[in-house]
Amino acid sequence: MTAENTEVDETEAPGVRMPHIYVILFVFTAIAAALTHVIPAGLYDRVTLANGRSAIDPTSYREVPATPVGLEQFMLAVPNGLVDAATVVFFTFIIGGTFMVVRRTGLIDVAVDKLARRFSSRSLLMFPVLMTVFAVVASLIGTQELALVYVPVILPLMIALGYDSVTAAATALLATTAGFTAGVLNPINTGLGQTIAELPLYSGAGLRATLFVVLLVVAVLHTIRYARRVRANPDDSLMAGDSREEAKRGSYRHDFSAEPMRFSRRQAWAGLVTLGFFAILVWGVLTRGWFMLEMAGLFVLMGVAVGLVAGLNTTRICDAFNEGFRDVLMGAIIVGLARAVAVMFEQGQVMDTLVHGLGGLVGSFPDTLSAVGMFLSQLGFNFVIPSGSGQALVTMPIMAPLSDLIGVTRQNAVLAYQLGDGLSNIFYPTSGYFMATLALAGVGWDRWIRFFLPLFVTWIGIAIAFLVFAQATNWTG
Repeated sequence: MTAENTEVDETEAPGVRMPHIYVILFVFTAIAAALTHVIPAGLYDRVTLANGRSAIDPTSYREVPATPVGLEQFMLAVPNGLVDAATVVFFTFIIGGTFMVVRRTGLIDVAVDKLARRFSSRSLLMFPVLMTVFAVVASLIGTQELALVYVPVILPLMIALGYDSVTAAATALLATTAGFTAGVLNPINTGLGQTIAELPLYSGAGLRATLFVVLLVVAVLHTIRYARRVRANPDDSLMAGDSREEAKRGSYRHDFSAEPMRFSRRQAWAGLVTLGFFAILVWGVLTRGWFMLEMAGLFVLMGVAVGLVAGLNTTRICDAFNEGFRDVLMGAIIVGLARAVAVMFEQGQVMDTLVHGLGGLVGSFPDTLSAVGMFLSQLGFNFVIPSGSGQALVTMPIMAPLSDLIGVTRQNAVLAYQLGDGLSNIFYPTSGYFMATLALAGVGWDRWIRFFLPLFVTWIGIAIAFLVFAQATNWTG
């Protein structure tokens, strides 16, 4: 498992190049800081919900004295972003370290050899199977962030079968996004959004299940189309010319004429221990509400236990962790840079002003497009708050009562929020977990956008169609 630098490779042909992702995020942070000198400061009062979360009081907005971001605050934007996003940052490090330990045991090499031989003649079947599983999990428990776990597991297999790093990233990111966005039983977006909107929990599951199928099928077809092209001609890969991708191909290249690899006794026991830890992970997420912090702690134990059972001494385990940390360093830093944008808006006290403005924007749309206006507003706001629960707590207290005034059912308002939040989570570079996942896959944001943009446009069209249908049928669930 590698997580290489996501900038454009220096060996590529000269021409127009996307700026380094550090530059892009720094510019966004600077723009956010500058806007705090232009946008009026304003605040909503916060109220505590029954579940202990804090949400805004939609009737309490007021302008407050301006507190524009100063030079010292701007200087501290990145460190504060890293502190605010510490859970994602350290989860990224732990994932990188743990899977490097597992790789050092040889488990991944043997597993890839066995799977590559089994799927060599029907490898395209992997995409609908894996993506359906990933999507169902995300739709049930609301964990898009599990893409961080999936990528290092499937990346070696994808490379060995003749695909590229983009296909590995796509398999994880597109599937989890389709499942999370539709959110049939997702407690993060559907559950919390409906709670704030005072709707029956998980009502409207039929339309959401249909949305789930449509989003997933389109994503699978888009991925298979690209994967088939790459396997037929590696020069058509979006990673072509990247020296780091070539290094991965050398590392994971599979020789089908060689003798099949077999697990040693210690590797077999280590494999069982690995499966045991993943079983504990599923149990913890489903029954104990575990999230990144708990998963990170479990993966530390997993790395140590698997390494020892496989026969690695403590020094080799520590060295493997260090190598894994180095591989994902850039991805971890990107998370902090992405968070710095929101830090600027929060310190300038303009975040609530933006939310207040969203309400006015939605109200200006024609009645038949009011739900679409909500979706587009949420889609834009997700650049600033790329968090499902965070966006629900900030925007749904505004959108739910507003929907009553503009003729949109509250059920449709929740769906507009889900679509606006979920679909753009793997588009905006301010989404920390998304950028970290790309770093784990070794895929630059610019390369990903070239792959994802056609699907993103298609998904937006699907979202608008569902919202218009729900509006026309006065959908209440």
